[in-house]
Amino acid sequence: MRTTPTLPPVPRRAQRIVDTLRRPLPGGTFLVGAGLIVSGLTAYGFLILSFRALDKVNYTALNGLWVFVFVLAPGLFLPLEQEVGRAVSDRRARGLGGGPVIRRAALAGSALAGALVVLTVAVAAGTPLVSKIFAGNRGLALCLVLGLLAYCVQHLTRGTLAGSERFDRYGMILAVEGVIRLLPCAALAAAGVSNPFYYGLCLAIPPVVATLVCIRGQHGLLTPGPEARWSELSTNLGYLLGGSLCAQTLSYAPFLGAQLLSSGAQRTAVADFIVGLFLARIPIFLFQAVQAALLPKLAALAGTGRHGEFRRGLRELITLVVAIGLVGVIAGGTAGPFVGKILFGSKFNLGSGDLALLAAGSALFILALTLAQALIALLGHARALAGWVSGLVTFVIVTALAGSDLFLRVEVGFIAGTLVSAATMGALLIHQLAVGVQSTSLGSLVDQIEHEPLEI
Repeated sequence: MRTTPTLPPVPRRAQRIVDTLRRPLPGGTFLVGAGLIVSGLTAYGFLILSFRALDKVNYTALNGLWVFVFVLAPGLFLPLEQEVGRAVSDRRARGLGGGPVIRRAALAGSALAGALVVLTVAVAAGTPLVSKIFAGNRGLALCLVLGLLAYCVQHLTRGTLAGSERFDRYGMILAVEGVIRLLPCAALAAAGVSNPFYYGLCLAIPPVVATLVCIRGQHGLLTPGPEARWSELSTNLGYLLGGSLCAQTLSYAPFLGAQLLSSGAQRTAVADFIVGLFLARIPIFLFQAVQAALLPKLAALAGTGRHGEFRRGLRELITLVVAIGLVGVIAGGTAGPFVGKILFGSKFNLGSGDLALLAAGSALFILALTLAQALIALLGHARALAGWVSGLVTFVIVTALAGSDLFLRVEVGFIAGTLVSAATMGALLIHQLAVGVQSTSLGSLVDQIEHEPLEI
């Protein structure tokens, strides 16, 4: 008699993760997740095409623009987006129109963007920023100003859409922006254009164009309601601003360190280092799919008082994060150079050791980000900020003391900084969980995680 072979039992921890994934997701998760996937893929497409089209000095200058835009814009405007989404959602729940609070946020965003533009112009005019970061191309400084203004508009719009539960349009903005960025870049590369300014325009203009395209035909976003006070937008906004800016800065710290510390003769090699950093960040892109699926569910568990399941789920999520990180380190140390040459062409030249170290730092950054988001969900905004600050300070100190090898010193500094951030926030989170989880605070996790795309 033939017997059906029995499959080996699924480990309990893995089974619990599968069960968590099968539970219904919060509304909008798949829509926003789809937008994130398109945005991430098109971002890598832009980086690959521009690397192939530009010489390495100009590619490094273009990536100086990329890093400054994606440090400053999410760092300063993403917290405002989150507060707009929270305030509009709160008003909708109470049957009040969100128009006044959106207009109040627009004033705050305009003031912040204006101050940032003035500061950028002053720094570009009075410091070696243009020559050191942008290789003397003043057009890239103009693209930085345009990009900051465009992302201010987009983040305010995204907050309004999230608060109004129009997640289809939210995800559409992310996807459309990526496509609008990639198509002109492909045309420039095909035409043999070698001036990085035109590629910079492909980065600076699409955010506002995508916003205008995706809000067309949308009605009822500015519904009348009671006058809004500044207090509606000020819930932990300072801590969110500081934490977001520090997190983005730490995520790009290897590039900033290599660019600022490099000599003129090292500029060409820095272009390869930048490509290596983006390859090492692929696990961050993969992590977005995990966080979009799991973390909102953890919020629902804790929000309904199932604190034991919340703690267990958080431990399992950290296990997944560590696993993704280990895969990234192994892949970087083995197949990284080969994959880099396939994607970016034969002129890419960076060793497996550098790629493995950058992947290790990226893995630790993902871990720190996970712990930070859990802290914020428990209203530990100040604690999360302390974790990011400790990591940045560590990066600066270790990089300064780690010898004279340019790449090695920033790689070791990156690993040390992200490790200290993760350890600090882990210790603070353990203390917070020991004190007790407040059910009413956990709802913020959904907004914090589900609608916080990490920039590639």
